[in-house]
Amino acid sequence: MRKPTQSELDELFRRRVESVVGEKELRAKLLSGKKLLIKHGADPTTANLHIGHAMSYHKMREFQDLGHTVQFLIGGFTARFGDPSDRAQSRTLQSKAEVDKLAKNYVKQALKILDPKRTEIRYNSEWYDKMSAEDLIRLMSHFSHQQMLERDMFQKRLKAGLEIRFHEPVYPLLQGYDSVMLKDDLTVIGTDQLFNEMRGRDLQRDFKQDPQAIITVPLLIGLDGTHKMSKTLNNSINILDDPKTQYGKAMSIPDSLIYTYFDLATNISSAELVRIKKQLADRHTNPRDLKMELAHKIVSMYHTEQAADKAQNDFIKVFQKHTAPSNMPTIDLKKTAPLVDILLDNELVASKSEFRRLLAQKGIKVDGQLVTDQDYKIQAKIGATIQVGKRRFLKITP
Repeated sequence: MRKPTQSELDELFRRRVESVVGEKELRAKLLSGKKLLIKHGADPTTANLHIGHAMSYHKMREFQDLGHTVQFLIGGFTARFGDPSDRAQSRTLQSKAEVDKLAKNYVKQALKILDPKRTEIRYNSEWYDKMSAEDLIRLMSHFSHQQMLERDMFQKRLKAGLEIRFHEPVYPLLQGYDSVMLKDDLTVIGTDQLFNEMRGRDLQRDFKQDPQAIITVPLLIGLDGTHKMSKTLNNSINILDDPKTQYGKAMSIPDSLIYTYFDLATNISSAELVRIKKQLADRHTNPRDLKMELAHKIVSMYHTEQAADKAQNDFIKVFQKHTAPSNMPTIDLKKTAPLVDILLDNELVASKSEFRRLLAQKGIKVDGQLVTDQDYKIQAKIGATIQVGKRRFLKITP
């Protein structure tokens, strides 16, 4: 355990930070040398986490590097019905088995960033599965119905005439009570979780605990340059994406987001950020070169420097020298087959309708030549190199 230097303290409260609640008290705790408990809750609702989620983990890793402990809380109970934040409709309920399966994958991805030695994995099903109906009602008595309906997303639903399921306003209460059970000093969250975690401060006071500080991290804009990063919107760079995919996705971001991604999605120093800003302001700088540096940094963070070098070399071959990558998957073709069947069998397209759409968009090539015929066949005795879209390749050997 060590106290942060003034520059480290300033960085803790600046980089990847949208807002801080209880900053004065948190600064005092950090300078006192006390070992802090830092909570971060995650409801497993999808298989993959993306680099937008990872911003919270990188922020917590900064605290871990000072000797503090992260309590990575899996919503083993709350994920079964889900957080209503930013939802126009109620979530689909999940079973305990579904949540447990997804949770294992979440932990694996989070520990790519967090220090395993300073990370405690907890599940809120530890206490909620043991809670009686009376216990829950007593807990609900700490808040009024009006307080919970103050959330802007509930107000939007009411104005739009959309329903609010009876269990949904209870969610912030449950998330808040997690802080009481974990007795955390700090929680690090996305801005969309601030309302819920403020309820945690309220409950901690009611239970005679020091209220947690709250650091919110910004929401990262996705690859489309418009909406927040989301796997549902297909605009995300996922933590478990392979190096080539991560690199290619990073190269696809709008030029306007280059600095934002360097700042929020990488760990480069403040001095390097100053350099990036100056280069972007210089009209002689090619944004593509900075994006290549950005893509290399991102791949290195989640894989290795060597993997990033290889992904970059493959990108140069494909997009600058217009040659196929060196590590494309290869299959043997025993007999002549329709191109659509080969693509479906090897998961390069999800359906025949996607195949037809890609043909119409001039998105399929065989040996560098555009394919427009829906009945195109690959001859078994000849073989071929197939390209689907910008980044998917398949080599057919006779």
